[in-house]
Amino acid sequence: MFQRLDDLIKFMIDRSTIEKIIDAAEIVEVIQEFVTLRKRGVNYMGLCPFHNEKTPSFSVSASKGIYKCFGCGKGGNVVNFIMEHERLSYPEALKLLAKKYNIEVVEKELTAEEIQKQNERESLLIVSSFAQKHFTGTLFNNMEGIAVGLSYFKERGYRQEIIKKFQLGYCLDQKDEFTKEALKSGYKLDYLVKTGLTIQRENYHFDRFSGRVIFPIHSLSGQVIGFGGRTLKSDPKTGKYVNSPESDIYHKSKVLYGIYFAKKKIVAEDKCFLVEGYTDVLSLFQSGFENIVSSSGTALTPEQIRLIKRFTNNVTIVFDGDEAGIKASLRGIDLILEEGLNVKIVVLPSGEDPDSYSKKLSSSGLKQFFSDNEQDFIRFKTRLLISSTKDDPVQRANLIRDVVKSIAVIPESITRSVYTKECSNLLLVEEQVLYSEINKIRRKKAEQNYRKLKYYEEQNLQKIPGKQTPLVTESTEFQEREIIRLLLNYGNLEFRSPNAKKDKEETIVSVAEFIVNEIINDELELDSPVYRQIFEEIQQQTDSNNHLDERYFINHPDESIRTLSADLLSLSYDLSKIWKKHESYVESEDMKLKEIIPETLIAFKNKKIMLAIRETQDLLRSAQEKKNQDEIEILQEKFIILNRLKKKLAKDLGDRIILQ
Repeated sequence: MFQRLDDLIKFMIDRSTIEKIIDAAEIVEVIQEFVTLRKRGVNYMGLCPFHNEKTPSFSVSASKGIYKCFGCGKGGNVVNFIMEHERLSYPEALKLLAKKYNIEVVEKELTAEEIQKQNERESLLIVSSFAQKHFTGTLFNNMEGIAVGLSYFKERGYRQEIIKKFQLGYCLDQKDEFTKEALKSGYKLDYLVKTGLTIQRENYHFDRFSGRVIFPIHSLSGQVIGFGGRTLKSDPKTGKYVNSPESDIYHKSKVLYGIYFAKKKIVAEDKCFLVEGYTDVLSLFQSGFENIVSSSGTALTPEQIRLIKRFTNNVTIVFDGDEAGIKASLRGIDLILEEGLNVKIVVLPSGEDPDSYSKKLSSSGLKQFFSDNEQDFIRFKTRLLISSTKDDPVQRANLIRDVVKSIAVIPESITRSVYTKECSNLLLVEEQVLYSEINKIRRKKAEQNYRKLKYYEEQNLQKIPGKQTPLVTESTEFQEREIIRLLLNYGNLEFRSPNAKKDKEETIVSVAEFIVNEIINDELELDSPVYRQIFEEIQQQTDSNNHLDERYFINHPDESIRTLSADLLSLSYDLSKIWKKHESYVESEDMKLKEIIPETLIAFKNKKIMLAIRETQDLLRSAQEKKNQDEIEILQEKFIILNRLKKKLAKDLGDRIILQ
């Protein structure tokens, strides 16, 4: 691993190429591939992809080129977003953006030694990418691959463009052909095992997907993170499907098969179709349903539902024509309702699945079938369970409880009310009875959540010894943050120095010049390394009479500066503490800079003096204990001077309380 990230950047991608990539990457365009954004004023808002939320707090500024979540606090530029979302290194994120905008990135091919130096996650992604290319190459270029794998896909009716689009492949029916090829190409056995591509025993190893057709699983950005393999043998002892195991890059519960290829169409049509398996996705995609994803044969998880919710609130689940299977799946659908999504159901004819039925109807015929047979989930569930009660009072009571449970998890009260009224008519039960049961379930759920929260708080309090008291801030960090925030947001604005006399010509400078001069003239410096570096670079720009460029800091080579700058340049729902002291909510902050900037600087200087006074007091006590008279006299004189300065600052501020 390289000692510094900057060394890795310089080694792989030159600075001019980095600037070209950042200039080309439109932040709204990039983020919209992962999050549904809606215009709100000058910015765009959406549900944050980094934490679970139901009210949008994720803001994207096209003009500034930054994003900020006011819920979880994450923010940065377009590269930071790709890094955070896809868990990539800075160079990898740049290369992904370069590929999107057709920018050539010249770098030398990594040697086996350099591959070894990559961090583990990067290595797993590299190995997975190699495996996909190998399996796809085998499918099209190897005799066994063509005769067995490609023939299977073509017999299933998949066209060449679908096979290539989804990067399908084949692993030769040999013990360890793939593993040998990967090792020969310089990939470490350790990473082959960690991705699950190779299974290792004490004295030997073998290919996990040997003799299987391969379905690569892609992340939202299109990276291969795992595989599904289907056997073509009829041996009952051999599992039909095998999936990659959990790894640093592949978490089955958080992935949907086909989401990379479907996301744009999901947004465009504001709907997502959900099926069970890999081949269902391929068949329906080929039939024109490009907004289709699959849970890969596993029970749907909250993480997968939230992944869909990033792009749409409307989900249509396609069921095989098997009543027993449908009833087994009903309970899991409550999870979708609980996340606030609108759920509809399409049931295929008896004995059919999406793969088989798509081959019996034309594309237009299949779309017409879906349109004619799509029905609301709650109504569908109610009618389905009514048909199985056979006038049995006990079964009917269980049915009512089952339907009520589904309605109770819906977060939106109006939607709950509509369903309650309709189910009252279908079930021939008074609305008030249903409301009573629904409220009982919701109260019980709320109590459970409260107990969990209380237990969590108690557990965390137990970890903290003694009674907790508010911490006194022993640094100038807050004041330094305010100074940098003002510099980045208003540095180029004109500013009339408050030191100018009324009878003299006004001194007009920029905000940046005024703040920098005030701090430098008093021979002060910022203590925080990152704030100090930003301040020094702003000072260099003002000394050179250059226009302060906020994008320089948003796209700074130092990640900590990039992230901090994006954070400070983002519009916050809360005004700064200094601004709130003025108790005015009519004028905007830039209209109050004449008061805010001097007060911020005085608060910074005051904090510096307060810290110096405390330090002097500690040294004075120590000198008195040692009875060092010379040191005592020097420290006493310093203490007097510091207190005079403190009083002067208070007077400059008009005897108001200075922010500590």
